[in-house]
Amino acid sequence: MAAAASSARDSTKTPPPRDAEVARALAFIETHGVVLASARGAAPRLIDAIAGEAIVGNWWSHPKANAIYTVLERASTSSDVLSCRLVDGKITLVHRRLWPALVRIADRFAPERIAQVRNEHTAAGRHVAQHVPFPEWVPADVSREAARIDIDAALAAVGAWLPAAAADARKR
Repeated sequence: MAAAASSARDSTKTPPPRDAEVARALAFIETHGVVLASARGAAPRLIDAIAGEAIVGNWWSHPKANAIYTVLERASTSSDVLSCRLVDGKITLVHRRLWPALVRIADRFAPERIAQVRNEHTAAGRHVAQHVPFPEWVPADVSREAARIDIDAALAAVGAWLPAAAADARKR
């Protein structure tokens, strides 16, 4: 089954993503502030934005899967994007404009939710998630800005992603 899906993807000859596609993905992340990489949940999905349509089923079966993966990988490793497990423990991309607010209310999140997640490629071709604990990933300028942010402003910016707030939003 996996081989069939792989050969189907290979036979489509999807052109490699251009820098403009990565720029659009980054603009999507910036606009929304918090997005899910590929999982379904309370935030928009980046893979849907990259594909230009809502993907139904396993996104690796999509004809543009290889290009989607490349754009997703390049966007999620941008210096303006934090990859973490903020939303429901799923891979979440947070734009840098929200980092100070996130840092300001970090004590309200479980530490594993705001640890940076990095995908590392092993020599065997596997992907292994490496975690950088909070606050080790936080740049000094973001820490300084976070100290100046009013708590209410921080809550307004990222408070919807607090576990209790997210659960309340799903009930509505």
